[in-house]
Amino acid sequence: MKRALITGITGQDGSYLAEFLLEHGYEVYGLVRRSSTLNFERIEHIQERLHLLPGDLLDQNSLLEAMRVSKPDEIYNLAAQSFVQTSWNQPVLTGEFTALGVTRLLEAMRLLAPEARFYQASSSEMFGNAVETPQSESTPFRPRSPYGVAKVYGHDIAVNYRESYNLFIASGILFNHESPRRGLEFVTRKISDGAARIKLGLLQTLALGNLDAKRDWGFAGDYVEAMWQMLQIDRADDFVIASEKTHSVRDFARLAFEVVGLDWEKYVLVDPRFVRPAEINELVGDCAKAREAFGWSARVKLPQLVEMMVRADLERLGRS
Repeated sequence: MKRALITGITGQDGSYLAEFLLEHGYEVYGLVRRSSTLNFERIEHIQERLHLLPGDLLDQNSLLEAMRVSKPDEIYNLAAQSFVQTSWNQPVLTGEFTALGVTRLLEAMRLLAPEARFYQASSSEMFGNAVETPQSESTPFRPRSPYGVAKVYGHDIAVNYRESYNLFIASGILFNHESPRRGLEFVTRKISDGAARIKLGLLQTLALGNLDAKRDWGFAGDYVEAMWQMLQIDRADDFVIASEKTHSVRDFARLAFEVVGLDWEKYVLVDPRFVRPAEINELVGDCAKAREAFGWSARVKLPQLVEMMVRADLERLGRS
């Protein structure tokens, strides 16, 4: 039985990955940060099958202890301060978690689990104000937020450790991936939740930022499978994971309101407070390298994804 250690196991990606690994017969360990409120909602249905360990990317000793206890064959670093908007208000904390936290975890691996295989969660936000479209593994990074800058550091230090210490470290440059488990602070979930609330009479209008911003959106459940596949091939490398289709925030809103039979233009307002200080207008990935290396491609298309999210929010709000 293989053993896997997941940081960020209580998040969207961590919960889907934990499910996937359990289905594949893994013994799954998850790093859980102590806080005043513990949110296990996403892993509640599998919690009894998991080994949860206290730890924090800001605390080196806790990471060393997690390595000692879990003795992992595979390590998935999904923990981060992952909300771009928050990174403008908390740039130093974002750097500590999303950049230096990677180094601390890599050091723990190097010292105690050098034979393990390591997955680093990189991000399309590293491309920022991209010099070419679509973006591939060779596209230069031009981040446009503290989050994007921190992710570039995390990505580059992972490459550095791979090349310096001959460790198996793969980075997935994942484009936006969503699900009903996405946090309510993210624009996609804000839209699906808002459409459901308006349909149920719980909300009158939905305030959004830049409706023209375009993103490459896929389903998180598909993307965690790519993370696992990266650690099963012979040579560690970096891979773009994307749907290879671009849609605007306006498109997402239109699809969401179609699910509930409403005209989105009657309910959506633009609020300048939700516009980023430095906006990225369009990101779309080219995942030809991943297709060739391990046959990955996105299965869930955007209309399916949006319907899945809106119906899940209708059900949740209906119950409450």
